Amino acid sequence: MSRAAELVRKAGDPQRATFLELFFDLVFVLALAQLSRGLAEDLGWSGAFRTLVLLGAMWWVWSSTAWLTDRTDPHRPVIQALVIATMVGSLVMAAAVPEAFGDTGLIFAGAYVAIQLGRGLVLVAVLRGHELQRHVVRGLFWYGLSALPWIAGALAHGTARGGLWALAVVLDHTAGRIGFPTPGAGRTPSQDLVISGEHLSERYRQFFIIALGELILVTGLALSSSGFAPDGAAAFAVSIATAVLLWRIYIYRAGQVLAEAIAVSADPVRLARSASYAHLVMVAGVVVAAVGDELVIAHPLGHTPPAWIAVILGGPALYLAGRARFEHAVFGRVSRSRPIGVLALAALTPAMIPLPPLVVAAAAALVLTGVAISDAARARGRPPEPPSPPG
Repeated sequence: MSRAAELVRKAGDPQRATFLELFFDLVFVLALAQLSRGLAEDLGWSGAFRTLVLLGAMWWVWSSTAWLTDRTDPHRPVIQALVIATMVGSLVMAAAVPEAFGDTGLIFAGAYVAIQLGRGLVLVAVLRGHELQRHVVRGLFWYGLSALPWIAGALAHGTARGGLWALAVVLDHTAGRIGFPTPGAGRTPSQDLVISGEHLSERYRQFFIIALGELILVTGLALSSSGFAPDGAAAFAVSIATAVLLWRIYIYRAGQVLAEAIAVSADPVRLARSASYAHLVMVAGVVVAAVGDELVIAHPLGHTPPAWIAVILGGPALYLAGRARFEHAVFGRVSRSRPIGVLALAALTPAMIPLPPLVVAAAAALVLTGVAISDAARARGRPPEPPSPPG
């Protein structure tokens, strides 16, 4: 067996996520906390756009690393070194997030480009002679293309930086979805991307738990800053209830059977990609919800500005939208409670304007409670529904 073949995950290898991958995930607690803090400081459209661009970049680093450890053996020293190097680069990116559209733009973009190009160059060298090397070369070509708007954006300012970085994020995500088509090398066919459903599903679950961890971290810090005043404590209780409901809605039931769904899917790679973007939307919803929780705990009473209502209700609505997509990917259908919950949150928005933030947060929690109760009622007395992903 060649040295390159020894680095590639075999069919009989353990499919569970490793402790190294869990260690890698810890960086993203900081990353998500930085993103929520930045959004809290700029609740306008520009702040939302910038947060989306930065989240798209951070998510692509995490997602591409999850696919790397799914195709290769994470117990091999060279793969472990790549994961650790990516972790360090991701930590630099996370530290640069607050001023990424200011003084630390070149640090953020430079770290991103260094991660993607550096990792690709090492893999091309160590996978010499193996079919997987061609897949890496295709990715390296596209990361080289996206490096141009990343670096150009870092050298620009204001709107130009946002536009160039948005282009770079779209390039990377689109190239991944269409198989990195490359001149002279073609594109990577889905059937060549053999994946481990158990490993990827566990990685997605772990990242979602990391997102909830960021929500709990922000909530706890906000309670500490509130001085444990009674109204702040009430807001804290609502925030924790919201976190529990987000977790409960996630695990029932698509979050529990994703691995099985990938195993029975006619196109497991397509399903895994769909699940990836569903998780991206859910994580974005959690980040927005964290901003709302922090605002509510700090200012539970008094007037609620429209921007606050947007994040307090919009976070759970965004989460439910992502959760609906996730459910469709696993079961080929969407429970009515998901879109009804989104519509209910939207319908509540005008009525929330004269009410205090604590009441707005409680209303969002009540909608999530209704979704969770609907899930429980549908499951009562019925056998567990098997996954049935669309063809």
